[in-house]
Amino acid sequence: MPLLNLSLDLSLNPINFIQPGAFKEIRLRKLTLRNNFDSLNVMKTCIHGLAGLEVHRLVLGEFRNERNIEDFDKSALEGLCNLTIKEFRLAYLDNFPDDIIDLFNCLVNVSSFSLLSVYIKRVEDFSYNFRWQHLELVNCIFQQFPPLKLKSLKRLTFSKNKGRNHFAEVDLPSLEFLDLSRNGLSFKGCCSQSDFGTTSLKYLDLSFNDVITMSSNFLGLEQLEHLDFQHSNLKQMSEFSVFLSLRNLIYLDISHTHTRVAFNGIFNGLFSLKVLKMAGNSFQQNFLADIFTDLNNLIFLDLSECQLEQLSPTAFDSLPRLQILNMSHNKFFALDTFPYKHLYSLHVLDYSLNHIGTSKNQELQHFPSSLAFLNLTQNDFACTCEHQSFLQWIKDQRRLLVEVERMECATPLNRKGIPVLSLNITCQMSKTIIGVSVLSVLVVSVVAVLVYKFYFHLMLLAGCIKYGRGENTYDAFVIYSSQDEDWVRNELVKNLEEGVPPFQLCLHYRDFIPGVAIAANIIHEGFHKSRKVIVVVSQHFIQSRWCIFEYEIAQTWQFLSSRAGIIFIVLQKVEKSLLRQQVELYRLLSRNTYLEWEDSVLGRHIFWRRLRKALLNGRPWSPEGTVGAGCD
Repeated sequence: MPLLNLSLDLSLNPINFIQPGAFKEIRLRKLTLRNNFDSLNVMKTCIHGLAGLEVHRLVLGEFRNERNIEDFDKSALEGLCNLTIKEFRLAYLDNFPDDIIDLFNCLVNVSSFSLLSVYIKRVEDFSYNFRWQHLELVNCIFQQFPPLKLKSLKRLTFSKNKGRNHFAEVDLPSLEFLDLSRNGLSFKGCCSQSDFGTTSLKYLDLSFNDVITMSSNFLGLEQLEHLDFQHSNLKQMSEFSVFLSLRNLIYLDISHTHTRVAFNGIFNGLFSLKVLKMAGNSFQQNFLADIFTDLNNLIFLDLSECQLEQLSPTAFDSLPRLQILNMSHNKFFALDTFPYKHLYSLHVLDYSLNHIGTSKNQELQHFPSSLAFLNLTQNDFACTCEHQSFLQWIKDQRRLLVEVERMECATPLNRKGIPVLSLNITCQMSKTIIGVSVLSVLVVSVVAVLVYKFYFHLMLLAGCIKYGRGENTYDAFVIYSSQDEDWVRNELVKNLEEGVPPFQLCLHYRDFIPGVAIAANIIHEGFHKSRKVIVVVSQHFIQSRWCIFEYEIAQTWQFLSSRAGIIFIVLQKVEKSLLRQQVELYRLLSRNTYLEWEDSVLGRHIFWRRLRKALLNGRPWSPEGTVGAGCD
């Protein structure tokens, strides 16, 4: 015969309808007895009338808050021992007799036992060896926390109760589900297997209680999958890795628990966690550090109302599976997209009710492509030209943004309350700014060109400043064309270095340092270490760009050294038309005395005598004959 659902409203006073033995052939699915004018008698008659039946669920008590039962007589429940009941509930009885628990011995085999809004004075009787699997005590009044010792109990709901507020250890070895929420309980030490007498616990709700001191890291409770502390006052939460042993935990709620995160390893060990709610707490220096390194499987994260102002750039790098992130009700002043670039699965991001006025970096390319909903409502948008690119980005991303029509300007005052979407800012730079910008560009360009053109001249000046008072290694640095090298080797070097007095010449093929740039050798080895410069002028010299470059540097050197240090030797007659191409050289030869090479006995004698005299000019005497001063 199938089980039936039957609810009898005793306010209709059906005493004559329910007689003993009336339901012997009916197996009731649910029987609810409600108060009437003679409630206790009706309840007693009904229970006796159900004798011998199998009742799946029996609910007894007052339901309309009329409280017609002032003095409860336990004789109304004496017939319970004659019933076979699977689920029993007793509700809304204010004055529960002290010895009524004795009657519950008749309910030793029920699977589910519930007391709702019942005042119980004696609680030690709950330690009988009942075979209950589900015990529910809701909105009751206890003089102390019941010392429960129930070996078969798998599910305990102890919620919204009043009375003594200190938790007492229980012994429930089969317990898997424990709800202790909304009792105002205090825990001197939490949490380990010794507190609950079980190692099978998977669900633990300690929300909306008083002070809970975290003194253990859940040893013996490694099977926990759901843990809720919200709106309780947690102590010592950030002093060690509280959750280190909870490798199977999937859900954790520590919202509004007065937790101040100062230890980066607070969530170490939570490798299976998928939901983390920690709204309403605080962080050291209002900075979110890298505290989620072990949470690779996290899907939901709530960081709202945490007074956050800054994020570590790598705060979310270890959360590749995160789908929902709530950052609302914080104190961010700019939208920084960089920390989110590794959130490849992010679907929803809530940044509402912050103080965001602009983006931290103008380019907002770091938001993951998976993002579908971004909430920026009720922020302090700055609708000025300075943030025009961010305002334009908002308009371009209107499909991504949640309730974009509610996004309004906060500053300046003349635009306050204007929807960002309807804003049309025409930004024009002032003439002064444009003028200063153009002038700055021109000055920088001119300086760059001058530095590029006179780079080697500047190097020469720097060398003069650095080596100005140093000794000269050479008597003269020789500038000549490679086409005239035979004359330099066979005539100039041989007569000056092997003659009397001997002169030391600086020659590039012999004295330049290998591995150093030619220009650097010319300046540092040639000019800076020589008293004079000999320029061998020929048609080959005039046609060589490198020789002309060396000659121009020599002119700068002569100017910086403040003395006539250049000796010109015209090796062969040069056509005037060719010479005039080098204007400065032509003018210098026209205005200054120079030496001409003549390949005759008399011409040679006069040439060498005049050249030695020019080289000796300004040369102080020394035993080695190679002493002198450099650039002045």
